[in-house]
Amino acid sequence: MTSLKQRRAQILHCVQQQGYVANEDLAKTLHVTVQTVRRDVNNMAAEGLIARHHGGASALSPAENIAYSERQILNLREKEAIGQAAAEAIPDGASLFINIGTTTEAFARCLRQHRALRVITNNIHVASLLVPAPECNLVIAGGTVRLRDGGIVGPAAAAMIEQYRADFGIIGISGIDEDGTLLDFDTDEINAAQAIIRNARTVILLADHTKFKRRPMARVGHISDINVFYTDQEPSPKFLALLKAANVALHVAKP
Repeated sequence: MTSLKQRRAQILHCVQQQGYVANEDLAKTLHVTVQTVRRDVNNMAAEGLIARHHGGASALSPAENIAYSERQILNLREKEAIGQAAAEAIPDGASLFINIGTTTEAFARCLRQHRALRVITNNIHVASLLVPAPECNLVIAGGTVRLRDGGIVGPAAAAMIEQYRADFGIIGISGIDEDGTLLDFDTDEINAAQAIIRNARTVILLADHTKFKRRPMARVGHISDINVFYTDQEPSPKFLALLKAANVALHVAKP
């Protein structure tokens, strides 16, 4: 029988992929009773992870974010593939900005065999992941630590990033609009991300295909601000045209 953690992860995955799923269908997928699914759905809805409906569950509105602990396991294989592909493009001795996000953390995990990297980050998890990297020089931005996800946010973090210039700026994002607008949920993160875009010689965006379905309200920038885009599925023809017009290099990393 699946554990509670495994069931929750599978329920979250199903509603993210399908939008709405009936309790009966979830019970069949998980090989548990409908009563067990109903209890899990009620608890997850109370925690703000999914939306509960009569007889089923659905994903949150695209304008809502989900908990960091759930984002860590959502589309994990895709994020690892994206992180690995992007890390292979980073030479030893490079300087990098790395911002907040579970995909950028997957990228950082793949950098631990690189040598002599110089990294500036506003993500505590990224910093701890890179501690084993040989001869790595780590700079952590100052500011307020957001305990729910290890992000360092606020004016001080953005101001500190502005003091540096790096070879690469590695950014994650919460949503991508059809017109190429890059979006995020938290305005506290945006100033730091924009500072990275301004001060990196090459800006690399890491985002899995689900980011095209999400619509946060806060604007970070536009796809034309990016030099390289790593994702796990080929975007729509319309978005491919935007990438071509902006001369953005696309890399599709298959899980």
